[in-house]
Amino acid sequence: MTIGIRFAARSDVGLLREGNEDSAYAGARLLAVADGMGGHVGGEIASAAAIETLKPLDIDIPANEIVGVLEQAVHRANETLHSIVEGDPSLQGMGTTLTAMLWNGRQMALVHIGDSRAYLLRNGELFQITHDHTLVQSLVDEGRISLDEAASHPQRSLLLRALDGRGEVEPDVSLREAQLGDRYLLCSDGLCSVVTAETIHHALSSVAEPEQAVRQLIDLANRGGGPDNITCVVADVVELEQQPPGPPPKPIVAGAAHNATRTRGEADNPGGGAPGGAMAGESPAHRAAALRGEPQQSGAAVTVADIQAVPPQADDALQLTSMRPRRRWPWLIGIAVVLVLLVAGGSYVAWSSVQGQYYVAADNGQVVIFQGMNDKVLGQKLSHLKERSDLKVADLTPDAQSSVRKTIDNLGSLASARKTIDNLRGKVCRTSVAEDGKGVVAIWKGRGQQGEGCANKVIETSDPKVHTNTLTSKSKQEVHKGITLPDLPHAQDKVQQLRDEASQCTRHPTTLQGCPQPDKHS
Repeated sequence: MTIGIRFAARSDVGLLREGNEDSAYAGARLLAVADGMGGHVGGEIASAAAIETLKPLDIDIPANEIVGVLEQAVHRANETLHSIVEGDPSLQGMGTTLTAMLWNGRQMALVHIGDSRAYLLRNGELFQITHDHTLVQSLVDEGRISLDEAASHPQRSLLLRALDGRGEVEPDVSLREAQLGDRYLLCSDGLCSVVTAETIHHALSSVAEPEQAVRQLIDLANRGGGPDNITCVVADVVELEQQPPGPPPKPIVAGAAHNATRTRGEADNPGGGAPGGAMAGESPAHRAAALRGEPQQSGAAVTVADIQAVPPQADDALQLTSMRPRRRWPWLIGIAVVLVLLVAGGSYVAWSSVQGQYYVAADNGQVVIFQGMNDKVLGQKLSHLKERSDLKVADLTPDAQSSVRKTIDNLGSLASARKTIDNLRGKVCRTSVAEDGKGVVAIWKGRGQQGEGCANKVIETSDPKVHTNTLTSKSKQEVHKGITLPDLPHAQDKVQQLRDEASQCTRHPTTLQGCPQPDKHS
């Protein structure tokens, strides 16, 4: 029996981000997801560089070498980022997560750094097989905060480990046995920070094809507000003899890495070679054909403890082999080091890295931009208010309100933060002046926007009442359609204008065009 993997990969910018800093790769032997950070340009470069470094591994590598080869590639990716920053210091502070799997027959080598994730669906159960390298996860591990607190913690996006080219990198590396029927998911936190583990489980279990799964997962994340880029790779372990015949699969490159490929002038051939993703087998002819092909493009927060980890003793065929003991990064040490550097004035790079970050949050009911990191060091804030917009949190749709109140982090430039606010303007429950259904002018909130979670209700009725049948024909038609205004004060001003118009039509019906005329028979 010959087994292989059937895969699909897709990346989506989400609903609030300016660009896509995620990258993904899915091929006959290699699956990978990278989530870039450090600003729109820096994040794209970092994630694309990581994927580009790993792509040569998509070949037949002996089973006893796949772990070492994959780990070495991660170190090379980190060195590549170092070289890029040396050549262009303006990219200082960029970095990326990386979660990748290298396949050989029945074995999968897994490497992981950051907060992207890998999941395994086996025999109807979903397991998270990576551990988030975040401050919040370390606090959960140490029992300092609960899972509920972790879900809304303001520092939930703060990474303790990532590829950034600044020093030695320590990925988690493991080796596991694959079984027929296994389904693997690799994803950026744009999925798992928005869609619950239960919903991910249902989505992975309810569709047959990997391509259907990645589309459904991305759709779920966007329905949850889409606050970040969303990238998914889904791969099924299958028996090749039972698969329908077809052309050999071609690799799929998605997100920023795909855009980088197109920039170099390579062919763009969407679709992944097959409607349902791609099939990767063990035939040398198939592998060679795949390598010759051009790459292509194809809630509530959840922490690691929301779903069970795979117990090694639960299945003899599943081996989780740690290549080294996990070295925890004590968060107090990290913060203390930053504090010492900042106080001593000896690290312009550290301070500029903090001040090069921006985030969007709520402040006194308004949507604002902060410069710096959404954190404190011994009670000292590492951010300050940069700009206050005229956008009110209460005017946003429920999903957008939730995103802003939790804060939209890791916006690497002021322009990116402003773009995020511009995108939020399209997520407003509109204030409008319209008829209340009884012929009276009223002020509405979210009229006709039930599908976006808005209230769709009258929030204020004109007092004294303004009846639509006392208005000019033009105003009556406008009120019937609904007049959209920026906010409640503007809506109240509009109602007063209509009241004055109705009064003039009643007293002097011939002075305004379109006023209702008195009944001559009365």
